[in-house]
Amino acid sequence: MLRIAAEIGKRIRNYRIMQGMSQEELAEKCSLHPTYIGQVERGEKNATIESVSRIAHGLSLPLSKLFENIENFETGDMNYPAEAYRLIQSVSLKNQVQIFEIIKRAVELCR
Repeated sequence: MLRIAAEIGKRIRNYRIMQGMSQEELAEKCSLHPTYIGQVERGEKNATIESVSRIAHGLSLPLSKLFENIENFETGDMNYPAEAYRLIQSVSLKNQVQIFEIIKRAVELCR
């Protein structure tokens, strides 16, 4: 499994879940098979740019959103702010508020 394929798959899954959409619903929106969506999300399929574009459209995202800061995954460098943002986006709004408050307090302690 390619690291970049797995990362793109995780991003697709996070955006799909954030929108409360099932794999079947996303597949329907982008005219792809639900099994294929699952394989892409798990990084098992190295999706074509055409398929990724269709998925981004199905998620109502610009294609570029799925590739933000992707170069860090190829080099192994961690972009901590970008990774934290991605993780926070993957949970409910209620949990996002709680995480934000924790981060805010932690930053204040570090000053």
